[in-house]
Amino acid sequence: MQIDRKQFLDDELQDKKLRENVRNAIKLFLRKKALSAKREKLEEKKLRSLIQGLISEVGATDVPSETAHASTGINVLEDLLKKVIPVLEEDFKALTTSDVQRKSFRAHVIQAVVNSLTPDNVNKKAIPVKEELAINIGDTDEKPGEFIDIDPAAEEPPDEKEDFGIEGEDVTGRNFAYTSYNKIEKNILDSYESLADQQDRELFYDYLITNLKLYFDKFEDELQANLQEPTTPEYEQEKEAGDVEPAAAETSDELTF
Repeated sequence: MQIDRKQFLDDELQDKKLRENVRNAIKLFLRKKALSAKREKLEEKKLRSLIQGLISEVGATDVPSETAHASTGINVLEDLLKKVIPVLEEDFKALTTSDVQRKSFRAHVIQAVVNSLTPDNVNKKAIPVKEELAINIGDTDEKPGEFIDIDPAAEEPPDEKEDFGIEGEDVTGRNFAYTSYNKIEKNILDSYESLADQQDRELFYDYLITNLKLYFDKFEDELQANLQEPTTPEYEQEKEAGDVEPAAAETSDELTF
């Protein structure tokens, strides 16, 4: 009886140890599984972060040209156009009252480019201020007079917009072109002056003028496609009802609009 009881206790102890080992094994399995899932989740998070970083990097970088051009001048021009065309497009398309304004804008910008890249003007802009002052002072042998006029009204500063303007062209278009060109003139001059080779300069100049004309044509086509004539609900109803002759305005001393 004592042996059976002892055997029973031993068996009970063995079962308890077995159950404990099984529980520990299950806990270990679940722990490893959770750790593996956590590791996979962490790896997935890192991978997503890496992919998002790559996407952001690609999105923030300008896509380069597929191939370089055979001329350095054209390569420089391509970079320049990326900077100046968006500026010109925005200002050009703001002129919606009439095509006369846009034609004036176009003419003034192109003429301004020609004036800026004329060799004499480019050389003049390249002369340092001190050197230019020295040249101005040394160019004359005349002695100053005794009278020094300090009246500010004696010499009025020139109107830069008037000098910029083209006779006969729309003034609003001129004003917009003046403002717009002031934003991009330095970019144009810097690009042009970076070229020392005469052939590069000639290609840059010719293709700059050509591309400006082509882009202005493109802007005009896009603007015409987007512009809509103002209308009213009453007009649309009358139009749907059929062709209606416009009523003749009664003679009156009052102006009607």
